[in-house]
Parts: sequence; structure tokens; C-alpha cells
Amino acid sequence: MSIRVLIADDQDIIRAGLATILNAHVDIEVVGEAANGRDAVEMVRSLKPDVCLFDIRMPELDGVSATRELAGPNVANPMAVVVITTFDTDEYVHQALKAGARGFLLKDAGPDLLVQAIRSAAAGDALIAPSVTARLLTHFADSAATTVEEPIEALTDREEEVLLTVARGLTNTEIADELHISLSTTKFHLASLMTKLATRNRVELAMWAHASGRIQD
Repeated sequence: MSIRVLIADDQDIIRAGLATILNAHVDIEVVGEAANGRDAVEMVRSLKPDVCLFDIRMPELDGVSATRELAGPNVANPMAVVVITTFDTDEYVHQALKAGARGFLLKDAGPDLLVQAIRSAAAGDALIAPSVTARLLTHFADSAATTVEEPIEALTDREEEVLLTVARGLTNTEIADELHISLSTTKFHLASLMTKLATRNRVELAMWAHASGRIQD
């Protein structure tokens, strides 16, 4: 079955370009387009796409607010949202991830990374633009708060291995292949890591690995 995607961007030409890129792949279908965040939220609730692709800056309701309504911490069945923007600022990244976004891309990332982000989000993975992830880790390491909380429960050897692969940006499938474990086992370890380290997403796991000294620059 195709991955059903809804696109929200206030620029007609950007929406058209994104739709053309995604519809060129047989496993992806753009089922709706919205020019503002409020319409996007209403369309998502009606069409129930597999993945939402939201711009950060939109009228009536911005991409972060729309993401929070559909995928925030208090949402029972959060949608898979990928945020895309031309504005490469840490503030936007943090806001989007805190709101529940499963991916964060820059509009100059290229078609291949866009498609990969959509597929990753649909599969339950997260993909953050590599340049953004690297900067987040550097910022985190250079900040005053470089100490990390100890795990609620000690990590197992396998969890340590999975943590390092997450910090390298590998998807669930890539982790499973590299560690020779099943996809379900990979997801189990990720869930356990997030619980033990009190993190909400893969970027926070990577930050923890970096700040704890497990990742050496």
C-alpha cells in the first residue's frame, strides 16, 4: 500500500514541487494539500494520512502549533509529522521536536532525503537532516548543561550497542541489519532506551549518548 501524505505550505509553488517529487514514487501518494496550518489540521483529521509534511511558517496556525495539535505529548494517537523549512535555526528544531515531529528537514535537503524522511516517518523511525543533528549535538556538548542524568536502570550491552547506532543516525532497519537482530527487537530496545534515559525521541537519545561521553568527536 502507498504511504499517504498530506502537504501543508503557504506557497503554491513549494506545495506543487513537493507533491511532484513525492508522487513520482510508486509507494507514496499525496492525498491532500493545505495552504495554512488550520486547514492542514482539519484535513488531517478528515483524510487520516500516514505522514504529514508541514512547513514551519504558515498563516493562521504555524507548523509547530499544527504539529503539537496532531502529535503532541497529550495526543492519544499521534500522527507522523515531518517538518520542513528554509529557516535553519536551533529554536525551530527544538520547538518542532518538542511538539512531536518525527522528522526535521531543510528545503534544500534534496529529493532523496525528503523521500527517505517520509518513508522513515511512516515506518515509525525519525530522520533529522544530518547537518541539523550534528549542530544540535555540538550545541548540546558546548552548553553549560553537559551533565546527564544516570539511567533509571542500567543499560544492557545490547542497549549500549543500539544507542551508539542511533547516535550515528541509523534507521531501525539499518540498526537491525548492522546488529543482526530483528526489526521488532530493534524497536523493543529503542523503547527500553527511551524509558531508561527519560527521552522522547531519537535526537534526545543521540544527545544523551554524546553528553555521556559515549560519542567521541
